[in-house]
Amino acid sequence: MRNKRITKEFYINRLNFQELGNVDYDGYLMLKKDSIELHFFEFKALDPKENYGQVYIRVDDIEKFYQVLLDNRTSIHPNGNLEIKPWGQKEFSILDPDNNLLTFGESI
Repeated sequence: MRNKRITKEFYINRLNFQELGNVDYDGYLMLKKDSIELHFFEFKALDPKENYGQVYIRVDDIEKFYQVLLDNRTSIHPNGNLEIKPWGQKEFSILDPDNNLLTFGESI
C-alpha cells in the first residue's frame, strides 16, 4: 500500500472488511472479512503502473458479494466480470487503489 488511509477506506467501505486487532501500527494495516485476513505493508514508492501484486480470495455466495460490490460502486476489472471459468470456478476481479489485482472465486 502507498497510503494506509486510502487502502483502509477502500477495503472497509467498498469491500466490507473490518480492521483486525486494536493496535494501530505505523506503516502496517491488518484487515479481516469472514475467514479472510489481509496484511498490508507501507510502500510509498510503489508505482501502481508497475505493480504486479495479485491475491486470489475464495468466497462463499459470490453472486451476493459481487452485488454488494456493485451496490458500493466498486469498479470491476474490465476483463474480470463475474463468470464461470473453464477450471470450475465462478470468479470476478477488481483492482485496489494501488493496482493490486484481487480475484474472488467460488467453486461450482
